[in-house]
Amino acid sequence: MGNEGDDRDVTAAPPRTPRGVPLPIAAFLVILALVGGFLANRPGHPLDSSADAGFLRDMSAHHAQAVDMAMIAYDGSDESVLKTVSYDIARTQQAQIGRMQGWLVLWGLGARGTQPPMAWMAGHGHGGGGEVPDRMPGLATDEQMDALEAASGVEAEILFLELMIEHHKGGIEMARAAVDTASEDVVVDFARGMVTAQQSEIDLMNDMLVERGAEPVDD
Repeated sequence: MGNEGDDRDVTAAPPRTPRGVPLPIAAFLVILALVGGFLANRPGHPLDSSADAGFLRDMSAHHAQAVDMAMIAYDGSDESVLKTVSYDIARTQQAQIGRMQGWLVLWGLGARGTQPPMAWMAGHGHGGGGEVPDRMPGLATDEQMDALEAASGVEAEILFLELMIEHHKGGIEMARAAVDTASEDVVVDFARGMVTAQQSEIDLMNDMLVERGAEPVDD
């Protein structure tokens, strides 16, 4: 009985050691941590002088005038379709102002930059071959805004549609420049969507001009 007849080689099991991470995996994790630390400390947003920031600031100002124009038309007209279109423009562009300003805040950038307005468009095939434009494309003058406020009836509706179409055309020019020059995907996608939406509104407003006996605004 017992183990006397058992000729198996019974030896003590090697002492158990803590299960560590294999060296190749450990080295990979160290490299990953270093890369992660670099990315975490790298600037994660556009610079103050970037096309992204310039576009968001200038388009916010551009949209603000469109909101003013649309509300003048909304308050001054009794025609249901024009009131719907003008209110939709005001609501949409005010919401877009909020988004654009929100991105600037997220990136730690101010609503106003150190560069003059429209500087981001210079040198990219926009704004006169490298020169900063004197005015934002499509922006109505003070005299045109005064005329819109003073007009009434169909005359006011036609003037609003004409001014807003020109305003949208300018906005499309700015948005296309942003598609070409911005580096943030959210800004590029936003600008690209703006081109499509505003061109659709231009087509609608040109139809409304024809319905009122006026000539459509050429593209």
